[in-house]
Amino acid sequence: MSLFEIKNAKKSFGDLQVLNDISISVDEGEVVAIIGPSGGGKSTLLRCATMLERMDSGTLTYLGEDAARPDGAGGITYASPADLKRITGYFGLVFQNFNLFPHYSVLKNITDAPICVQKRDKSEVMKVAADLIRKMGLEGKEDYYPQQLSGGQQQRVAIARALAMNPQILFFDEPTSALDPELTAEILRVIRGLAKEKMTMVIVTHEMSFAKDVADRVVFMDGGYIVEQGRPEDVLVNPKEERTQRFLDRFSN
Repeated sequence: MSLFEIKNAKKSFGDLQVLNDISISVDEGEVVAIIGPSGGGKSTLLRCATMLERMDSGTLTYLGEDAARPDGAGGITYASPADLKRITGYFGLVFQNFNLFPHYSVLKNITDAPICVQKRDKSEVMKVAADLIRKMGLEGKEDYYPQQLSGGQQQRVAIARALAMNPQILFFDEPTSALDPELTAEILRVIRGLAKEKMTMVIVTHEMSFAKDVADRVVFMDGGYIVEQGRPEDVLVNPKEERTQRFLDRFSN
C-alpha cells in the first residue's frame, strides 16, 4: 500500500520553477533515497511533501487521504485545518540542522509534542522516550541541553523526537550534511537500523554508498525534474541517463 504519494507537483519561487510535474509514491516499509545536485529541487520536494511549503498545483496524499488536490482551475486546494492536523501526524521530518528547541532538555525535546500536541498519556510517552533514548545511545543525556551535545548526539535526539510521534513515514533532509565524517557514520548507523526494522523512509542524501546500501529505490533529481529512478544497483551503478552519470562521476574521483 502506498503510504505517501505526490502527483504532478509544481512549485515556483518567482520566475524560478523548482518542481516540474514531479510524481512519486512510497510504499509501506520502503526506503527511498533522493539524490541529485544542489538546487535540483530535492529539499523543496520534501518541504512540499511535509507541507512546510505549499505546492502551486498537484496532489498530495497520505494513507489514501488527500492533503491537497487540484482545484479544477489550474491551482490547488488544501484540506481543512482539522484534517491537515491529523494528516501531519502520519509523518515525521528530520532536518539537516537538527532544529531542536535550545531551551528544552533532551527528554523534553522528545516528549513535548506527543504530550502537548498529540495529548497522549504522559506515562506512556515517558516510557516510549526512555526506549528511544536507549535505542539512540543517549542514556545519561536526558537532562542535557542541545548546546551540551555533539552534532551527532543532537541529530540522534532529533530522530528520537520524530519517532516519538509514532509516524507512519519519516522524511530526512540531508541528515548528515552538518556533520563531520565520524558523526556522519554514527547517524547513518542509526538510519540503517531503522531500515532493518522496515521503517518507511524518504532520505535526501549525498551519501551515495549509503543510498546504495540502504535504499530500495533511488530517485535522481536535477533541474526540478525526476531524471531517473529505480533500484540502487541500476541507478547508481548502471544509470541510463547521461545526466545521472555526470552527477555520479563527481563521487568516483
